[in-house]
Amino acid sequence: MTSKSPLCNYVPMSHPATDRPVLFIDADAPLRDLHACVSERLNAILKYLDLMACVHLPDHAEHDINTVTTIARIMVQDVRDVFRVVEQRGADATR
Repeated sequence: MTSKSPLCNYVPMSHPATDRPVLFIDADAPLRDLHACVSERLNAILKYLDLMACVHLPDHAEHDINTVTTIARIMVQDVRDVFRVVEQRGADATR
């Protein structure tokens, strides 16, 4: 009898800042939990971008713009990674 590795159900998240992944998604998590994770991040980034669109920054320092875009990129990347797991589960269920 073979046993599964405890990490075999975990899918690495995107990791452009590191050589190896350090964050993982539980591919076997209930769909409602995956949805809650995606929903929280997507709603947060939308509110954040709405706020940034309405704020008047008289001196758009390059550092500030880079910070805003980096935060948005990381949050959207998280959403994409979780959606990738949900899509894979959907594809596996139709086989």
